[in-house]
Amino acid sequence: MKNAIIFHGSSSTPNDVWYPYAKKKLEEKGYKVSVPQLPPSDLLSDWLSLVLKEKYDSETVLIGHSSGAPLILSVLENINVKIKKAILVSGFITPLPANKNGQDPILQNSYDFEKIKMHSKEFIFINSTNDPWACDDKQGRAMFDKLGGTLIINNEGHMGSDTLAAI
Repeated sequence: MKNAIIFHGSSSTPNDVWYPYAKKKLEEKGYKVSVPQLPPSDLLSDWLSLVLKEKYDSETVLIGHSSGAPLILSVLENINVKIKKAILVSGFITPLPANKNGQDPILQNSYDFEKIKMHSKEFIFINSTNDPWACDDKQGRAMFDKLGGTLIINNEGHMGSDTLAAI
């Protein structure tokens, strides 16, 4: 069965921005959709332990917004199946300026990009030139350069959220 999992960003919920709309449209196309509420800690270890309990198979589509995008990379590094597609919206792989200490609790210290590539048939990166939180076209290009796929650049800010709390 086709399934999709949508990962929201930090300090967000499954009912924010475009997640309910995407869930509805995917369900209309026959997908079983999960939009898990991620813990408020914004720590990769907390998020990853929760989302690794989801069902992943060759028909899975992963969609991650903001901090949900690096979470997808961590998921792909930790599963043993090749999913159908990973869509990273306003994603990032380097610490953002808002994290003044140069650390980001959702980022890994490093990624095994070869392993990540082995676990998704397709990658799509959607970033903006004018993202107010620096999840911008440069971040999209950095992910694209490591993983290949399709890179879509637009001028849509942070893709539906306009507050720092949505990162």
